[in-house]
Amino acid sequence: MFPTKIKSGEARAKWRDILDQVFAGKDMLIERNGKEIAVMIPAVDYEQIRETLEEMRATREAAAAYKEWKTDPSLARAWDNVDAELNSEE
Repeated sequence: MFPTKIKSGEARAKWRDILDQVFAGKDMLIERNGKEIAVMIPAVDYEQIRETLEEMRATREAAAAYKEWKTDPSLARAWDNVDAELNSEE
């Protein structure tokens, strides 16, 4: 099933109708200036894919950090510092 495409201006004007369609199980793809910018899916579907989505985003961020490090190795930080920073955010 392909999502229904809708322009951002139309999405603003028809917000309530779009929410009703998404609640009914329909996926909506929102475009701005011909570029796909967002997807709306039912919350139950999101809950089922959230962990996978988080892993995909983490992989993308790690790849970007690795690419940046390859360009400038001086950006490297000691693991102890990174670990302490991550643990302080919890």
